[in-house]
Amino acid sequence: MSSHKVIKTIAEINERIKKGRAVVLNAEEMTEAVRRMGPEKAAREVDVVTTGTFSPMCSSGLLFNIGQPEPPKIRTTRVWMNDVPAYAGLAAVDAYLGATELPEDDPQNKVYPGQFKYGGAHVIEDLVAGRSVHLRATSYGTDCYPRRSLDRTVTLADLTCAQLLNPRNCYQNYNAAVNCTSRTIYTYMGPLKPDMRNVNFATAGCLSPLFNDPWFRTIGTGTRIFLGGGQGYVIGAGTQHDPSPQRTEKGLPLSGSGTLMVRGDLKGMKPRYLRGLSLTGYGVSLSVGVGIPIPILNEEMAAFTGVSNEDILMPVKDYGYDYPNGLPRVIQHVRFSDLLSGEVEIQGRKIPTVPLTSHVISLEIADTLKAWIEKGEFLLTEAVDRIPAY
Repeated sequence: MSSHKVIKTIAEINERIKKGRAVVLNAEEMTEAVRRMGPEKAAREVDVVTTGTFSPMCSSGLLFNIGQPEPPKIRTTRVWMNDVPAYAGLAAVDAYLGATELPEDDPQNKVYPGQFKYGGAHVIEDLVAGRSVHLRATSYGTDCYPRRSLDRTVTLADLTCAQLLNPRNCYQNYNAAVNCTSRTIYTYMGPLKPDMRNVNFATAGCLSPLFNDPWFRTIGTGTRIFLGGGQGYVIGAGTQHDPSPQRTEKGLPLSGSGTLMVRGDLKGMKPRYLRGLSLTGYGVSLSVGVGIPIPILNEEMAAFTGVSNEDILMPVKDYGYDYPNGLPRVIQHVRFSDLLSGEVEIQGRKIPTVPLTSHVISLEIADTLKAWIEKGEFLLTEAVDRIPAY
């Protein structure tokens, strides 16, 4: 074997993709490859590793333009989609619909806040599924935009522009949630039984994008990704991006750490990878499918993408008291592989685990992205700006 270091470029890898010669593995396959042959040989043999995650990502939403379907023109000041309000302070007929936005007049809100069955996430799912949505809009009227109201049924095809624009997706790591109080509590991590009788967690483990590039060596502004069943881009760091100095010896963060801001054309997406959720006692959220290709430029990237579920440590936090009170206490760290087993030991007790992330769909996303690359339908992009990793 040559003693020369492995150094590749994205341009060289793209040429191999175009010629149908690129070697592409999903992240689980790469974990086994690195375990079997070591990072140096894996770096020589593998060109791209594909990742995937399908998990609730509350900080998501839709930026859309309703057009001017008939005169007179309107400058919308308030907009609703299926009675879910969107933010319309963007001039003319642009608006932004947040995934967690709720109907204003749902009668259940008066009985039990958070018991909503429908919200912004479900509107997004309805649109991408081709279903009709009731659009209402009002305005105060101006000389250039005299119309004061609009009421019609629309589909995704009727929208002039529909961009999934998500401020914060793909946490690099996340909490494993427990509840140490004496009553059941209802959270964005799902219901948590009293006295720590279940632990809920959300990540795709070794398939998860940012575990495979922990220092953001290849993922940055401009990275082309799988988003919601179509293609999209990383447009920067997410709104709570906070790279943690506390990491394992392999560089994996011990807390939430990095996040991504992403966007893509909703008209190219699929409802299988964008699903509205109703979380009892909390509200609504959107499960988003994201897959990111990791180019194997050198031995270091091969080692990173060889991450295993045994390597990943997740912080256990009490959502009954510590989380709402902003206390940073971590009860302990647990291995992701143990969480996947269905039972984990916390403070000497065996506790059943509940995943919020779908491993089946996460793997499906990684394999779909792998197939796109192997067919030459998806080329890699150079990041135009780095995302901070320190």
